[in-house]
Amino acid sequence: MSVPADIRDITMADAGRNRIEWAWAEMPVLLGLHEPFRAQQPLEGLRISGCLHITTETANLARVLQAGGAQVVLCASNPLSTQDDVAAALVRDFAIPVHAIRGEDTETYYRHIAAALDHRPQITLDDGADLVSELHKHRTELLEGIVGGTEETTTGVIRLRAMAREGALRYPIVAVNDAHTKHLFDNRYGTGQSALDGIIRATNILLAGRTFTVVGYGWCGRGLALRARGHGAHVVVCEVEPLRALEAVMDGYTVMPLMDAAARSDFMVTVTGDKHAIDRAHFDVMKDGCVLANAGHFNVELNLEALAEMAVECTRPRPEVQEYRLANGRRIRVLSEGRLVNLAAAEGHPAAVMDMSFANQALAVAWLARDGRGLSPQVHPVPDEIDREVAALKLAALGVHIDSLTDQQREYLSSWGEGT
Repeated sequence: MSVPADIRDITMADAGRNRIEWAWAEMPVLLGLHEPFRAQQPLEGLRISGCLHITTETANLARVLQAGGAQVVLCASNPLSTQDDVAAALVRDFAIPVHAIRGEDTETYYRHIAAALDHRPQITLDDGADLVSELHKHRTELLEGIVGGTEETTTGVIRLRAMAREGALRYPIVAVNDAHTKHLFDNRYGTGQSALDGIIRATNILLAGRTFTVVGYGWCGRGLALRARGHGAHVVVCEVEPLRALEAVMDGYTVMPLMDAAARSDFMVTVTGDKHAIDRAHFDVMKDGCVLANAGHFNVELNLEALAEMAVECTRPRPEVQEYRLANGRRIRVLSEGRLVNLAAAEGHPAAVMDMSFANQALAVAWLARDGRGLSPQVHPVPDEIDREVAALKLAALGVHIDSLTDQQREYLSSWGEGT
């Protein structure tokens, strides 16, 4: 049976299948859900459209959803994050329609989102809220049939909460990003390792002894700062939120205004989720050779339009490096066109940490399939029992055993009468 798809090259499927299976071995929690989903069919007959990074880990999530009875269609959530061999394997070996090509232009990107929406989804999976946004802007005729959706990024959750505040959100969304077993691990350990992996692959520049500035000290920023310090870099943190800035100070980092950091940094990486975190004024004072990267969801964190206007020349000395030369001779090096550096210049988060994130996704989708019709059109947290189940399954997979409370201890924690 022919599978409707728009991918680069179906002959890449063998390589993609090998990498999917390699990641599968690192995802014991998701693997553990596969057979129960197959046996219980919690998603039987449901149409699911996912706007996600088309990676080996996403492929394994799609396998579990498909095993649970869902009809899954995928498109890319970032033009530079698609792994073309994985897309080919999903189409050939799993009969999952994929509309994603690495390096696709903006027109193709939105054409692929439209193709995913043509599936008339009942549940949406989003990574940045582009699918939800397109539904509410241009495909409103589909909204009535949607049960619910999930969102797995900080940026996407911010967009969706803004929609909910304005009364624009028309169906319930589960903020998978906010699950403890997602943001405490995926954002911190996943981004920390994979963003540095992308920076090192793209540049092959030694980090030890260099000044490495992290712009934004959320969970992703915390992980990035931790890993950069582990490589021997002098880590600077720039933050606008006083509590986070204080935490960075207490964690042992140098905290300063972004203008001061721009003048001394060898590397600057944005993880803010906001627009133009690094702007024209910062470009004006940057050191010659400063490397800029973005580990937030959208490339708007760097004002690349302003940089292009300031530059007298732009060259590509390495595949993932654009070098902008300014009129005074200074060079500013931008990685992966300001897209997510961990996916554009490397392979994204390690499978072992995505295991928890995607287990949350799968269980949240099953919960929506069961209970979503009774939820209000708001952004909802992942139920605590799902979060705890994922943590327990991960500990078991790691061979770690923990204690449990006695009946007496439970009683004490739920009472107020006993004191000194």
